[in-house]
Amino acid sequence: MTSSLSRIDSNAKSIQIDANLLLIVSISLVAISGVVGINPIMPNIAKSLNIPTQEVGLIMTTFLMPTTVGTLIFGALADRIGRKKVLIPSLLLFGVGGILCAIANNFHSLLEWRFLTGVGAASLESLELTLISDLYSGKMLTTAMGFNSAMIGVAATIYPLIGGVLGELSWRYPFLLSILAFPVALLISKNLKVPTKQKSTGNLNFSNYIKNTFNNIKNPQVFALLFAVFSLFVIELGTFYTYVPILAGTQLGASGVEIGIIICCQSLVFSFVASQVGFLANQFSEKKLIMLGFLLCGLSLLIMPAINNAWLLIIPSVIFGVSVALIFPPLQATLAGIAPEGYRAGFMALNVTVQSLGRALGPLFAGLAYGAWGIQGVFYASVVLIIITVVVFGLLHTSKKLRVVNG
Repeated sequence: MTSSLSRIDSNAKSIQIDANLLLIVSISLVAISGVVGINPIMPNIAKSLNIPTQEVGLIMTTFLMPTTVGTLIFGALADRIGRKKVLIPSLLLFGVGGILCAIANNFHSLLEWRFLTGVGAASLESLELTLISDLYSGKMLTTAMGFNSAMIGVAATIYPLIGGVLGELSWRYPFLLSILAFPVALLISKNLKVPTKQKSTGNLNFSNYIKNTFNNIKNPQVFALLFAVFSLFVIELGTFYTYVPILAGTQLGASGVEIGIIICCQSLVFSFVASQVGFLANQFSEKKLIMLGFLLCGLSLLIMPAINNAWLLIIPSVIFGVSVALIFPPLQATLAGIAPEGYRAGFMALNVTVQSLGRALGPLFAGLAYGAWGIQGVFYASVVLIIITVVVFGLLHTSKKLRVVNG
C-alpha cells in the first residue's frame, strides 16, 4: 500500500485517496452513527420505555457530555503516548457501549450505557482530524479535510434513513450500528500508517503540556479560527437545524416530509461542495474561502424569513449548505496546519470542544433571540453574529506562521 506519508507536499494540487485516508474517514463514519443514527428513533424510545417526551433528550445529552472534558484529555494522551493507543480502545469502548444500550432494560440503564458510549466517542473526531493533519499539509490538507467533510455529509443523509428503518423493527437495533467500530479498530491496528517522526511530548508532565497548549492558543490567529468555529456551530445547530424546521412548519405549513427534504437538500449540497474544496483551495486562499462562506451564510439567513412558500426554502438552504462547505474544511485545515508539532492532537481536541460548546449554546442563543424578536429575530441575530465573526476573523487571522511556544 502506498503511504500518504510519502506524499506530503504543501504545493500539491490534489491527493490520492488511498487506504490510509479511507481508514481515517471510517472513524468519522463510526462516530456520527451515535447521533444521527439514533435521532429518528427518539419518539420510539419514549413510547417503548414509557418516559415523558421532555426527558428523551437526555439520550443525546448523556452521549455528548463526555466530549466536553474527555476530548481534551484524550487529545493530550494522544500527543503523549501515540494516536493508536488512544484511538483503538476508544473504538472498542464505543462498540461495546452501543451493544449494552441495545440490551438495556430500562431508561436509567440506557442513559448509563449512552454515557459509556460517549466516553468511547469523545476522542474519535479530534483524533480523526489529527491523523489527517499528521499525513497531509498545505493544499493537500485542505483537500483531505474537504473529502472527510463530504463523507460526513453523506453519512448524515444516510444514517437517519437506516436508523429509521431499523427503529421500525425495534428501538434497540439502531444502537447496534456501533458494532461497525470493531472492524474499523481491527483494520486500523493492522493497516493504518502513522508518522514515525512525530515530535513526542512524552517527557513533559501533564501540567506542562496543558500550560504549553494554552500558551500556544493565545495567538490571535488561533483565537480567530476558534471563534469562527464556535460561530459556525452556533448558527448551524441553533439557527438552521432548530429554527428552519420551526419556520417551515409553523409559519409556512410544511409537513414533516417537506421539512426533511429541505434539510436533506442542504446536506447533499454540503457534501458535493466539500468534495470540491480542494480544487477551490488551489484557486483561492483558505482565508478567502472562509470569508466568502460566512458572507453566503449571512445571505441565506437574510433570505429565509422573507420566504412565503415552504418549497422556496430549498433555495436559501442550498446556499447555506454551500456556505458551510466553504467554511468548515478550510477552517479545520488551517487550524491543523498551524498547530505546533507535539501538540496537534491537543489543538484538534480543543477545536472539537469549541464545536461542542457551539452546539450546546446555539439553541440557547437562538431561543433568546426568538423570545425577544420572534422567528425573524433568530435569523437577523445570526446575521449580526456572522458580521462580528467576519470582522474578528478578517482582522486577527493573517498568513503569518504561528510562533510556537514551548514553555
